[in-house]
Amino acid sequence: MTMTVGDFLLQRLDEWRVGRIYGYPGDGINGFLAAMRRQDRIRFVQTRHEELAAFMACAH
Repeated sequence: MTMTVGDFLLQRLDEWRVGRIYGYPGDGINGFLAAMRRQDRIRFVQTRHEELAAFMACAH
């Protein structure tokens, strides 16, 4: 299987030692979430609102 943009992005984030991503799922990031399911090093924390994801990331 070829590498998608989501796979490449997750590979780069892993190189930067990012361990957790906060976000709100939707149509715009479905490809990214599919890439998230193919890896197990970075954790996706689903929030109820996009603004809450930003607050959680800043607090982290």
